[in-house]
Amino acid sequence: MNSGLQESFIKIIRLGIGHHTEALCRPVDWKEMQALAERQGLAAVLVDGIEQLPDNQRPHKEDLLQMIGQVVQSYEYRYELYRRTIAELASFYREHDLKMMVLKGYACSLDWPKSEHRPIGDIDIWHFGKQKEADAFIKTEKNIHIDSSHEHHTVYYWRDFAVENHYDFIDVHHRKSSPQLERIFKKLGEDDSYYVELYGEKVYVPSPNLHALFLLRHMMEHFAATEITLRHVLDWGFHVQAHTKEIDWAWLMNVLDKYGMRPAFNIFNAICVDDLGFDADIFPEITFITDLKERVLLDIITPEFSNIEPKGLVSRVLFKYRRWKANEWKHKMCYNESMWSAFCSSLWGHILKPSQI
Repeated sequence: MNSGLQESFIKIIRLGIGHHTEALCRPVDWKEMQALAERQGLAAVLVDGIEQLPDNQRPHKEDLLQMIGQVVQSYEYRYELYRRTIAELASFYREHDLKMMVLKGYACSLDWPKSEHRPIGDIDIWHFGKQKEADAFIKTEKNIHIDSSHEHHTVYYWRDFAVENHYDFIDVHHRKSSPQLERIFKKLGEDDSYYVELYGEKVYVPSPNLHALFLLRHMMEHFAATEITLRHVLDWGFHVQAHTKEIDWAWLMNVLDKYGMRPAFNIFNAICVDDLGFDADIFPEITFITDLKERVLLDIITPEFSNIEPKGLVSRVLFKYRRWKANEWKHKMCYNESMWSAFCSSLWGHILKPSQI
C-alpha cells in the first residue's frame, strides 16, 4: 500500500475520533481512501475526520455529500434498526423470564464517541447459561429456524439481523488454553449488575472485566488466525477509555501473562496511543518494540492474507495451511502454546464442525 495513503488515513481517523493530529502534508486520493476506510469498518469515522479538515483539503462537495449520504443510510439508519431489534429481543426473552446480555457490537458501540458510527453486524447474545431454553422459545413460538452448525453459538434471524446465541464465549476446541479461559468467562458472565435501558427494556452488558478479557481474546484469535481491522483496535481503546478505573488491571495482567497474551496486549495498547492518539495514562503500561508495532499496524491495514479463500476444498486447505505458517509470528504474540498444539486442536474442532472447514 502507498505509505502516504496509510499515513493520511491514520491522521483523518484520529481527527474523526476527536484526537489531535498533525496536518495532512500531501494530496489524498479520496476513492482509495474511502475504499480503505470501508475495509477497516471506519467509513463513518472517515467522514467525521474529513469534517475537521480545512476546506481546501476536503473532497469535492459532491463527493463528500455522497459519502455523508452513505453514512446516514449504512450506519446511522441501520444502527437505529439494530437498537430496536435488540430491544424487541430483550422484550421477548423477558416475557419468558430470561435475561439477555449483548456482547461485542452493541456493547462496544456504547463506548464510542458516536455510537451510531461504529459498524454493526450480527447481534451476539448471552443468556446467563440458558441458551438452550432461549432457542427453544424462538423455535416453538416464533417458528424460526435455528442453525446449530456454528462454533460456540447457534444462529437465527430476527428481522434482517443474524443473531448469534452463545452457549460458550469462545470456541473451546481450537486452543488448548480455551477451555480454561472459557471457565473464567462463564464465571464473569454470571454478573448481571451491568445493563442499559433501551426503549424501556433492560439489556444486560458485560462487566468491564469480562468485556476487557473478551475483547482482547477475540481480537487475538482473529489476528493470529486471519486478520483484524482498526475497528477492533478502536473497540479496545474506547473500552479502556470508558472503563479504565473499573477494570481490575492486576487481575487482567495476571490472566494475560498466564496464557501468553501480554505481547499482543502491549502492541495493541501502543497502536492506540502512538497511532490513534489515546491518552497513555488510561493504559496500565505502554511497552513495545517499534519495528514490531509497525509490522502489526501494517498487517492490520494491509493483511498479507485476506479472508477471501479459494472455493475448492483442496485449494482452500492449502491456502489455510500457508496462512497458518505465515502467521506464526502473530501466534507467538497471542499464545504460549505451540503452533502444532494449536493445529491439532483446530483440526479436532473442524472434525466436530466440518462445515467450518
